[in-house]
Amino acid sequence: MQTTFTEEQLKNNETKSSEKILRKCVHCGMCNATCPTYVINGDELEGPRGRIYLIKDMLENKKPANKKIAKHIDSCLSCCSCMTTCPSGVNYMHLIDHGRNHVEATYKRPLFDRLIRSILSQTLPKPKIFLIFVMMSKLIKPFSFLLPRFMKNSLDLMPGKIPSKKIKNKRVYPSLGEKTVARVALLTGCVQRVISPEINESTIRLLNRHEVEVVVLPKVECCGSLNHHLGKKELAHLSFKKNIELWHEEYLKNGLDAIISNTSGCGTTLKDYGFIFRDNKEFKKKAKKISELTKDITEFLDENLKLDFKENNEKKYKIAYHSACSMQHGQKVHEQPINIIKKTGNTVLSIPEGHLCCGSAGIYNILHQKMAKSLLKNKVKNILQISPDFIATGNIGCITQISSGINIPIIHTVELIDWFTGGPKPNNLKNL
Repeated sequence: MQTTFTEEQLKNNETKSSEKILRKCVHCGMCNATCPTYVINGDELEGPRGRIYLIKDMLENKKPANKKIAKHIDSCLSCCSCMTTCPSGVNYMHLIDHGRNHVEATYKRPLFDRLIRSILSQTLPKPKIFLIFVMMSKLIKPFSFLLPRFMKNSLDLMPGKIPSKKIKNKRVYPSLGEKTVARVALLTGCVQRVISPEINESTIRLLNRHEVEVVVLPKVECCGSLNHHLGKKELAHLSFKKNIELWHEEYLKNGLDAIISNTSGCGTTLKDYGFIFRDNKEFKKKAKKISELTKDITEFLDENLKLDFKENNEKKYKIAYHSACSMQHGQKVHEQPINIIKKTGNTVLSIPEGHLCCGSAGIYNILHQKMAKSLLKNKVKNILQISPDFIATGNIGCITQISSGINIPIIHTVELIDWFTGGPKPNNLKNL
C-alpha cells in the first residue's frame, strides 16, 4: 500500500511503525474472508481492509475520528484472525491499537457511551471493586425485566453465584516434589480470580505437583489489556509499567523461569509489552524480558514438563476444544493444548469454523451486544454439530460467553489437565 506521510509525521515513532505496517498491505482482501464482523454483515468497512483504509486516512491527514469511523474501529473484535490469514504479514493488531488510541484522543463519544466505558475501565481491572459489582448484580437480577435491554443483557453475563472464597493469595506456593525444577510467577488476573478462582487453584496445584514453585505477586492485578483495547493509553500504560517493574524485580532478586498466564487475552498483551515499550529507554529492556518470559500455561507445560497422567477408570469423554482467538491467532498457541488433552486418553473434537470468534473479545460482548450474540449463535450451532460431552478452552471470557448460550458444560483447559494428573474433578463436570 502506498503511503504519503510527511517526514515530519514519521518523526513520531508510533506513526512510523504504523506506516511500515500499512506499506505491507497489498489490498488482496483475504483477511475479509476470515473476519467475523465482515462475515456477518459483508460491509467493507467492517473488515480489516476497510478499517486499514480508515486508519490510514486519519493518520496521514491528521483527521480527527468521527461517529462513522469510531463505529467501525470499535466494532473490531481484535481477534487477529486476519493476521493468521494475511499472506503479507500485516501486523493488524498493532495498527488497530494505534487506531483506537487516535479515536479515543480525537473523538468525543455520546454521554452514555463514555459513561459505560468509564465504568468498565474503572471496575473490571480491580478485583475487589468488581466483586462488589458481582454481589450487587445478584440482588438486581430478579428485577432485570424492568431494566433496558442493554443493562439486562449485561447482567446476564455476570456469574450466577457469588464466589464463596476470598480473593486472597499466598505469595509463594512451593513445589511438592523432592526438588524444584522451575520457579514461575502466575498472573491471577482481575475478572478471572473473582468469577472462577478454581482456574488459578488448578494451575497452582498442577504446577506444584510437577515440582514447580509458583509465586503470586499481590500487587499485580490487571495486565492492562482492557484499557489498552479501549484506547485508554495512559491508564493501560500505568498497569503495564507497574507489572513490568514488579515482575522484573522478582526476576532479578529471586529468579523466574517464566511468567504464566492462564487467560489467553492477558497473555497476548503481556507478550506485546516489549513492542509497546520498544522506544522507551527506561522500560525497553525490562519490557522485552517480561514478554520473553511470558508463557500460556499449556505452552509452558508442553515445553518444560513431563506430565504425570493418572489412570482414570471413568468413562472416556468427547471433548470439544475451543481455541480462543487470543490463543490461536494472537499467541500462535494452538496445537499445544490439543496435544496435551489427547494425552488424557479422551477424544478431542474440532469445532467447525473454529477460527471464528465466539463474540466475547474482552468486553466486546457488553459494548457490542448484537454482533456478539450473532457470533455466539454461530459458535453454539457449530458446537452442537459435533455433540461433545463438554467443552474446554483457555480463556475465561470465552467460558463466560459460550456458557451463556449453551447447556453443555465448559471448563478451562488447565482444570482438565489438573484432573487427569491427580487433581479433583472440575465442579462443572460433577454431573457427567
